[in-house]
Amino acid sequence: MDSTFAPSSYEIERGKPLPSKNHAIIQANLLLAIQPKYASKFRMLPEINLDLPEHDRVPDLAIYASVEFTPGADEVRMTEVPLSVIEILSPQQSMTDLMVKRGEYFKAGVQSYWLVLPDLLSIYVFYSPEEYDVYTRQDLLKDKTLEIEVPLGEIFK
Repeated sequence: MDSTFAPSSYEIERGKPLPSKNHAIIQANLLLAIQPKYASKFRMLPEINLDLPEHDRVPDLAIYASVEFTPGADEVRMTEVPLSVIEILSPQQSMTDLMVKRGEYFKAGVQSYWLVLPDLLSIYVFYSPEEYDVYTRQDLLKDKTLEIEVPLGEIFK
């Protein structure tokens, strides 16, 4: 087998493919669009390891009600389930993989799951594995559960 297809240590450790430039830009834009506006309600954690019942998962962003910075008492695996997770489809990732994760996240107790499709300039906001809203680059995304609003023009630029 050609070594270019062998999973990297990043992929093995996190259970997901390497992020791309567009993935990183969208992840940063989401963090910058949400955290300042909602800092009094939520804490967003990028690339945090979640200790879920079925598998450890590392979402691109996890939204918590409150998480305090605690010097000397850090956590490598979060056992508290976030309110929401945001996953951004990477170029080498399958949609099926993210649909499996969606089920695991809801089973663990998340209230919403955002699936970002960079090439389609769209975000699906799931409220259950079957119920969702779709937003595109000109829309104002509204997570009805968390009461978060994000203009997608700021995300896809």
